[in-house]
Amino acid sequence: MKAPYFVELLSRNGDVLHRYRSEALPLRIGRAYDNDIILDDAHTAPHHAVVEQAEGDEGLVLRDLGSQNGIIFQGKRHHSLPLAGSTIVRLGHTRLRIRSADFPVPEEVTDTTMHAWEGGAPAVAGLALIALFIGVEEALSDTESFQAIRYLLTIASGLGAGLLWSAIWAVANRLFGGHARLGRHLFILGAGLVVIGGWKVLSTVLAYAWSAEVFTRYGNHVTLLIGCGMVFFHLRTIRPHHPPRRILATCAVFMALGSGLVLMSNLQTTGRLSDELYMSVLMPPSLRQSPDHSVDDFFRQTGDLKRKVDADRARMPADGEADGDDED
Repeated sequence: MKAPYFVELLSRNGDVLHRYRSEALPLRIGRAYDNDIILDDAHTAPHHAVVEQAEGDEGLVLRDLGSQNGIIFQGKRHHSLPLAGSTIVRLGHTRLRIRSADFPVPEEVTDTTMHAWEGGAPAVAGLALIALFIGVEEALSDTESFQAIRYLLTIASGLGAGLLWSAIWAVANRLFGGHARLGRHLFILGAGLVVIGGWKVLSTVLAYAWSAEVFTRYGNHVTLLIGCGMVFFHLRTIRPHHPPRRILATCAVFMALGSGLVLMSNLQTTGRLSDELYMSVLMPPSLRQSPDHSVDDFFRQTGDLKRKVDADRARMPADGEADGDDED
């Protein structure tokens, strides 16, 4: 390690809060004003630690100066600790590391921020998509006469909820990413809701047209998958350079937990894993693509069902026999 030396104060997520430069060693750290690095931390001593050259000129060493809280590295207290450029220690409540001028840095990261897609444009697009989703959902489920004020109130309340959701992500973005990017989070929410609405319509049409009830009976799992995708893009907006595999793993855990809860809830409520016991949506007959069944097929299936029920009833004990068993 060669001079100059840099002491970096770190946040909990590893970002550099302050960086101090020193031309020579030893480098004293503490709260007193005669230190080289002054820490504004009541849990550090006036003269807490000193950075010195290690014996044999083999790097740097951080030595405790008799402080009460000591030097903490990986959860353990040390009187002295050899330093590498990646060594992060805690003095009191302050996290820091020391690097020298010859510390290697990685190559520059490709800028994927999309600076043109900032500010009002994604915010307006996101609000429009949210309003579209809420309006279409209200129209599809509306069984009363059209009243504009009811639609406006529903859309306004939905936009308020969307703004609250996006604002929470924007605050996290400001804390951990340096920028709020409220517009992008609104767009992610709006796009995700439109995809969810499109999936509901598509799955219903497919289920009705081809008698593929699996699309409606287990369609909530796809909706949950889309929701996890929205969370993925929220997190990627906050930390665009964070390894995507970790974010994908986190979303996969959420997906597994959510699907498991849905299946358990269905099993407890209806005794079946599916969301619906039968197809609950009817559409125009012109959409049907499956071949029609004749009346004879219907009565044959009904007869088979009756024989199965009669066989099940025959295997059940008679009421008298059950009462006799109870008396014994």
